[in-house]
Amino acid sequence: MLSLSHLGYDSSGFSWIIESDRTNVVQTMYQLQVSLHQDFTSSFYDTGEISSCSSVCVPAVGLDLPSSETVYWRVKVWDNHDEDSGWSDPQVIITNPNQKEWKAKFITPETSEDASLAKGKLLRKEFDIDSEITRATVYATALGIYELHINGQRVGDALLTPGWTEYEERLLYQTWDVTALLKKGKNAVGAVLGSGWYKGDLAGWLGRRNIYGDRNAFFMQLDIRYENDKKQVEITNDNWKHSDGPIIFSELYHGETYDAREEKHGWNTADYNDNSWTKAEVLDVDYKKLAPQDGQLVKRQDILPVKEIIVTPEGETVLDFGQNLVGWVRFTVSGKKGDTVKLRHAEVLDHNGNFYTANMRDARNEILYMLKGDKNEVFEPHFTFQGFRYVSVDEWPGTINPEDFKAVVIHSDMNRVGEFECSHELLNKLHHNILWGLKGNFVDIPTDCPQRDERLGWTGDAQVFARTSTYLMDTRTFFIKWLRDLRISQKESGAVPHVVPDILSGKFTEDDVNENVDSVSGWGDAAVICPWAMWLAYGDKKALGECYESMKAWVDFIRNRATDGLIWNTDFQLGDWVALDAKEGSYFGATATDLIATAYYAKSTEILAKTAEILGFYDDKVSYESLLKNIKDAYAKEFFSHTGRLVSPTQTAHILSLAFDMTPEDYKKRTIQGLLKLIEDNDGHLTTGFLGTPYFCQVLADNGCLKNAYDLLLKEDYPSWLYQITKGATTVWEHWDGIKPDGSMWSDKMNSFNHYAYGSVGEFLYRVVAGIDTDLERTGYKHIVIKPQPGGGITHTRAKVLTPYGDASIKWDIKNSVFSLNAVIPHNSSATITMPDGTKNDVGSGAYSFSCKIDQ
Repeated sequence: MLSLSHLGYDSSGFSWIIESDRTNVVQTMYQLQVSLHQDFTSSFYDTGEISSCSSVCVPAVGLDLPSSETVYWRVKVWDNHDEDSGWSDPQVIITNPNQKEWKAKFITPETSEDASLAKGKLLRKEFDIDSEITRATVYATALGIYELHINGQRVGDALLTPGWTEYEERLLYQTWDVTALLKKGKNAVGAVLGSGWYKGDLAGWLGRRNIYGDRNAFFMQLDIRYENDKKQVEITNDNWKHSDGPIIFSELYHGETYDAREEKHGWNTADYNDNSWTKAEVLDVDYKKLAPQDGQLVKRQDILPVKEIIVTPEGETVLDFGQNLVGWVRFTVSGKKGDTVKLRHAEVLDHNGNFYTANMRDARNEILYMLKGDKNEVFEPHFTFQGFRYVSVDEWPGTINPEDFKAVVIHSDMNRVGEFECSHELLNKLHHNILWGLKGNFVDIPTDCPQRDERLGWTGDAQVFARTSTYLMDTRTFFIKWLRDLRISQKESGAVPHVVPDILSGKFTEDDVNENVDSVSGWGDAAVICPWAMWLAYGDKKALGECYESMKAWVDFIRNRATDGLIWNTDFQLGDWVALDAKEGSYFGATATDLIATAYYAKSTEILAKTAEILGFYDDKVSYESLLKNIKDAYAKEFFSHTGRLVSPTQTAHILSLAFDMTPEDYKKRTIQGLLKLIEDNDGHLTTGFLGTPYFCQVLADNGCLKNAYDLLLKEDYPSWLYQITKGATTVWEHWDGIKPDGSMWSDKMNSFNHYAYGSVGEFLYRVVAGIDTDLERTGYKHIVIKPQPGGGITHTRAKVLTPYGDASIKWDIKNSVFSLNAVIPHNSSATITMPDGTKNDVGSGAYSFSCKIDQ
């Protein structure tokens, strides 16, 4: 029987997954309808029967959605077995207002004298509804962070809205159906407003706040529809009132101070007496910057109990939640009015077992709560988040009971798509740590770290992890959102800043007057590598096309900076960041930065040429293929001796030369041998940093050194991925030696224990150990490559990826020198299954089993 599931719509088009009890199912036709009526008594858009196997990001050519409406869509498909799915259940789209329909104003409860304050402010207004309504939709955003309430209830479950974008040009608004929250008669709408990224402390080591403005503001438009087509619009304007509330202080880095004695009961309900409240002021803000929500909202994802209560040698009472996470603590407390709760947060304990916060730098990460005196008061913060495993309970009325505390895990609301498990338990823990590193750092933007006074969207970290992220979570729209801000922040020259949103340009060095210092190899390449990673995983042509001009601008920027347009050796570079082969006290690694920069230049040029071909820009394809050839020729002359020796004798130089196909064919054998020698010289260990590590195991596997790849992956002593786990890590560290073998810390200055760059090895776990990949010619798993490459003594592996077509899964095991494989291929997709003995099987959708003899 043919049916449909996982129906979705966004800016890239319509998508659905085919379910069937048959094998080798391929969609042959579809029909798509869009209507104003849920029963589809009429449709204003109907494709008719379209001969196509497309079921992912299907564009609706000619569809013009009406503004400010609730519309419905449905789809019907046919397959190659002459079955049809019947019409899907109606799916809802709440469309966005056009710019002319905005009537609301931005209103502020602050004056410029409040620039240094971080209070939570309350805003409210009452209004009447005189008859039964059919639909009510609210659109809201803020300069700051807001929570919206209607008639005493919180609207939606999103957190930290509207998130972080390039506010000066793009401010997202959120849309909710609030029909069920309104009533006939008097109604009240209210908002709580906090500093957030807009006005609060950012990049704490630079001492910067009020980066985007010094006054928070709120914006809301509520569209109400009645049965007789009558409309009512409630908006933010100078009829609103504001007051201080119980949030005395709230900052993203520093935590929150909440005085429950100052709560204003009923403030968000009708008939509340607000005579003492102050009239709000209207701010002039351009509507052009308003844009609909285009990434996943941040939400609560999990609740973790206290694993253990510890009393440290210094006498601190510390809660251990057993997992380094991002979010906050929800607690239940009883006591007298005015009693205080004080919590501090940390990722690790020091080598003596004491609470360790030095690596937080200037981020205080404190929660202060003053009780109102009720029984069982429940509290969780509003406009802050912490990165932590441990919580020091510095003040608490009464006995500390573990059941009174819960850790609330938050991150962008991405669906989990990947599962991995094998016979090597530490490797399973590594996968766990990589996943939790993603969770902790994908809080609206891809941050470098979630705990210290930084938490910025570093482009280099994002690009090395992008492909791994797609194996773990559905990160397509997450990256679509962030890449739109990257394009806004990109300079006219094509330069891409270190962080997006960009708050560092012109601030990275004390005497910086040259924008090129704010754009470096491996970081700026996020403009090219991240869109390409999304293309590989999702096959979203529209999203790739959105990025094309930005990709071109980046490559052309390098060409204009490079010597003779070929060797990029003219600018400051970050190099192989925090590589272990760096000089004492240096972060930059020993690999020649011009080699790294030129290798990445070539890689981005290669991707750009392929993208041009995909999008039909054939003149560009030819032009950039020619440029690529010239870069490679220049690279060979500049960085290889005439006998094939690399002039930069580092692991990363060898890795990038092989991974990016920069090694002349005659020199490949020597380059591979050179890499193996460098591993041997370091007792079988890596010495690579952010740019060399992601490709290390894959390069070895791709060049006939699979055993060496597994040896490297499965090392347990320092430095290695598994070493961190032996030291108790539950996320991936920023430094290989974040905690040294003797238990001491690498440094207080820059030592995150939740930093996903080295977690990029997760791609290797799925592609090589499990053996699931997408075909480079039929991306988005339209054709799946199943090619497990067992090694390292691993006797079984199980993995699953929810692809855009459905679940692709693999289970393999080895017994008595027989390799047995079971694979499931989703419908409307196909696969090539390659066994370890080299035999290949081309299959359609369905479940398959194969076996072969192997050497052990």
